[in-house]
Amino acid sequence: MNRFWTSLCGLAICAGAFIGCDKKSGSAGATGGGDKVKIGFLVKQPEEPWFQTEWAFAQKAADEKGFELLKIGTQDGEKALAAIDNLAANQAQGFVICTPDVRLGPAIVAKAKANNLKLMTVDDQFIGKDGKVMEDVHHLGVAARDVGHVSGQALFDEFKKRNWTPADAAACVVTFDELDTARERTAGIIEKLVENGFPKDRIFTTPQKTTDIPGSFEATNVLLTQHGDVKHWLMAGMNDTAALGAVRAAEGRGFTAETAVGIGINGTDCIDELKKPTPTPFYGSVLMEANLHGYDTSAAMYKWIKDGVEPPKAHFTGGVLITRKDFEEQLKKHGMWR
Repeated sequence: MNRFWTSLCGLAICAGAFIGCDKKSGSAGATGGGDKVKIGFLVKQPEEPWFQTEWAFAQKAADEKGFELLKIGTQDGEKALAAIDNLAANQAQGFVICTPDVRLGPAIVAKAKANNLKLMTVDDQFIGKDGKVMEDVHHLGVAARDVGHVSGQALFDEFKKRNWTPADAAACVVTFDELDTARERTAGIIEKLVENGFPKDRIFTTPQKTTDIPGSFEATNVLLTQHGDVKHWLMAGMNDTAALGAVRAAEGRGFTAETAVGIGINGTDCIDELKKPTPTPFYGSVLMEANLHGYDTSAAMYKWIKDGVEPPKAHFTGGVLITRKDFEEQLKKHGMWR
C-alpha cells in the first residue's frame, strides 16, 4: 500500500454518524458569539477511495480555514435525510452532499431549508420531480461527456498502436444509465470511438445492475459469452470499478495485457492495479480531480457561511489520462499523492 492510500486509510468509516470531526480551535465563524463554523460533508459510498479523497481534501480546507468538518456516510435515503437533521442538531450551518439517489433532490432541498442549512451538491446533481436536473442547487461536478471522450480516445489510440483490426477487435462499454453522469460518460466513450472511425457495429454495451466490480464482472461475462469470436477487446465504463470488473471477466477467459485494453475513470480506485508488477489488461484511467471536489466545495461553503459570498451555481472539472508509466507523477502533480 503506497503512502497515498496509507494516509487515507486513517479516515474512519462510519455510516450515518459523525466521524473525524476536527476539534482544534479555529477562527470565529459567521454564526455570532465566536461560534466555529461547522460544515457537513455527506457521501454515498464512504469506503470508496474517491470519497475518501474528497474527505481528505475537505479536511485540509477545514484545517487551513479553521472550520469544523463533519464527515458522514449516507448510503441510503433514510440515512441522508436523518443526517441533515443531525447536522442541524449539532449546530452546523451548511453541508456538501453526494446523494445516494439523485431523485432525493427535492426532499433533501426541503429538509435543508427546514433546518436553515446552506446546501451544495458534489459529483451528482439532483433530479427534480419533473425528471430534470435541479439547476438552482449549487453544484460542483464532472464534465462527464468530456471525461468519456478522454477514455474513448485512449482506447482508440491503443487500438491503432497495436495494429488491431475491426474484424478481430470490439469494444465493451459497461453502462449504468440510471445515473445521468454515468450515462454521459459512457456516451462520451462511444462518441469518441466512432468519431475516430471505429465501427459503431463493433461497439457493444452491457448494463451493470450494481455499480461495483461484481456488477461489471457479471455484465461483461454475458457480453463475452455472446461474442466469443472477438480476439481483442477494448473495455471501459463509467468508473474504475466498471473497467476493473470488465478486465477481471476478460482475464477469466484468457485475455491478457497483450490482447485486451481497459480504461477506467476516476483514477482513485485503480492504484493497486497499476502498481502490479505484471501488467494486466487494465491499461490506465482518467484521473479526475477528487481533491478539488473535496477542497473547493468545502472552502466555498465556508466562504458562503462566513462572508455571505455565494458560490457559482455550477462548475465542472475534467480529467487526464494516467497509465502504469506516469500515475505516480500525475497524482503528485495534482496534489493527490501522499
